[in-house]
Amino acid sequence: ASQEELKAAYRRLCMLYHPDKHRDPELKRQAEQLFNLVHQAYEVLSDPQTRAIYDIYGRRGLEMEGWEVVERRRTPAEIREEFERLQREREERRLQQRTNPKGTISVGIDATDLFDRYDEEYEDVPGNNFPQIEINKMHISQSIEAPLTSTDTAILSGSLSTQNGNGGGSINFALRRVTSAKGWGELEFGAGDLQGPLFGLKIFRNLTPRCFITTNCALQFSSRGIRPGLTTVLARHLDKNTMGYLQWRWGLQSAMNTSIVRDTKTSHFTVALQLGIPHSFMMVSYQHKFQDEDQTRVKGSLKAGFFGTIVEYGAERKISRHSILGATVSVGVPQGVSLKIKLNRASQTYFFPIHLTDQMLPSAVFYATVGPLVIYLAMHRLIIRPYLRAQKEKELDKQRESTASDVQQKKEEAEAAVRLMQESVRRVIEAEEARMGLIIVNAWYGKFVNDQSRKNEKVKVIDVTVPLQCLVKDSKLILTEASKAGLPGFYDPCVGEEKSLKVLYQFRGVLHQVMSADNEALRIPKQ
Repeated sequence: ASQEELKAAYRRLCMLYHPDKHRDPELKRQAEQLFNLVHQAYEVLSDPQTRAIYDIYGRRGLEMEGWEVVERRRTPAEIREEFERLQREREERRLQQRTNPKGTISVGIDATDLFDRYDEEYEDVPGNNFPQIEINKMHISQSIEAPLTSTDTAILSGSLSTQNGNGGGSINFALRRVTSAKGWGELEFGAGDLQGPLFGLKIFRNLTPRCFITTNCALQFSSRGIRPGLTTVLARHLDKNTMGYLQWRWGLQSAMNTSIVRDTKTSHFTVALQLGIPHSFMMVSYQHKFQDEDQTRVKGSLKAGFFGTIVEYGAERKISRHSILGATVSVGVPQGVSLKIKLNRASQTYFFPIHLTDQMLPSAVFYATVGPLVIYLAMHRLIIRPYLRAQKEKELDKQRESTASDVQQKKEEAEAAVRLMQESVRRVIEAEEARMGLIIVNAWYGKFVNDQSRKNEKVKVIDVTVPLQCLVKDSKLILTEASKAGLPGFYDPCVGEEKSLKVLYQFRGVLHQVMSADNEALRIPKQ
C-alpha cells in the first residue's frame, strides 16, 4: 500500500471510530479503544523504518530488543540484516544450554530360513517345522555437540558393533572451529578395543562461491603398525540444482570416485562411477518427490561392479511431524534378496536390514514388496491416522486454551466495531442502492463443512455482513492476500482450523455467491 492509500484508510477508520461521533457512554468507550488501536497501527506504518520491520517480521520484529540503537533511514535489506544480527546475538546467549544429539540403531536380521530352508537335506528332522529368524548383527552409535563459543564446538561420539557374537566399540572426541565465513577445521581423537588410537584432521574450505573442497587425513595406530589414510572431495555447483563431486581416497581401500547429483523440488538423480580396491562400480539412482503433505517419495537404483549387480527400489513417507518411515527392497546377484526398513525420528535413525534369501527367488521378491505395503496400510488406518487425529485435536485444544483470552478480546473488539459501523453501513447501502451497485446480502467467515467425510465436524462461522459492507467503496470490495481475521469487525472463530469466507451479494440487481479461502485475495464483483 502506498502512503496515500494508508492515509486514506486511516482517515476513513478515524471517522468511523472517532469517540466524539458517539453519545452513548458504552459506545464512546469502545470507540476510544478502537481509535487508539488504529492510531498505533498508523504510527508503525507511516514510519518507513518501523513499517519495513513490520512488513518483514510482523509484531515480533517490533518487540525485538536492540532496535533503539539502529541508525534510522535504513533500507528493508539493511533492516533484515540488522534483525538477523540481533537474532544471532540472542542465539549465542543460548549456545551454552544447547546440544545436537544424533543417534543410529541398526539391527540386522537373518530370515533366510523362511525361503531357503526347503532346500536343506534335514527338513524332515523333528522340531524343525518352524523357520528360525535370528539377529546376527547390531550397531549403535550416538553423538552430541557442545558449543563452547560462537566459533568452537566440541563433539563427543561413540559406537558399538557386534556380528555373530563378535564385536567391539570405539569412542571419539572432536573439536571443530569455524575459522571464517569460508571454512572450518576439525581435530579428532579416538580409541577402541579393536583398533588403537586414532588421530585425524578435517578441513573444509570454500574456494569460490560455486566450489568447495574437503580434506580428511587420519593416522590409525594398531598392532600391525600405523595406517595412514587420506580422503579429498572437490565439489562444484554445475547449475542451480546440480552438484558435481570428485573424490580421491588413499589408504587401506584406495579409490577414485566421481558423481553428479541433481536435486530439484520434484526429483533427486545421482550417477556415480568408482575405480578402486577392492571395489569398482557404477551406480545410477532416481527418486521422485510427490508434492503432498506426507512428503511421499519413491526411489530406484541400479549398482553394478566387481561384487555383482544390485537393483533397489522403495518408498518413504512422513507418518508424523517428526517421523519418516521408509522401506527398500534389494535384489542382487550374488547377494540375494533383502528388505531394509528405516525409521527417522527427529535426529535418531532406526535401521532394520532383513536378509530373506541368498538366491533370486520370485516369492521372496513378491513378499518383500507386498508385505510392507499391506502392513503399512493396515497400521496407517488402524493406528497412525487415529493417533494423528487425536494429537491434532489435543494441539488444537491447547492452542484454543492458550489463546482464549486473546480471542475473547478480539471478539469484543469486533463486536464493538460492528456496532460502531451501523450508521456508516446504512449510508453505504443507501448510496449503493441508488446506483444499483454492490450490496452484501449475507456474509459468513469461519469453518464450513461440505465434505461428506467430515459431516460429523461442527460448523463454526460468524456473520460478517456488516463489516464487509463497510469495506465497499465505489461498488467494489477488494481484499488482499492475508488472513481475513484481521479485518475490522472480524475475529477468528476457530483457532488453528481451516477457514473460508462465503459471500452472497447483489450487483446490478442480480444475486451472486462466492467462496474464498482465508488467505486468498478477493475482488467483487467478479470480472
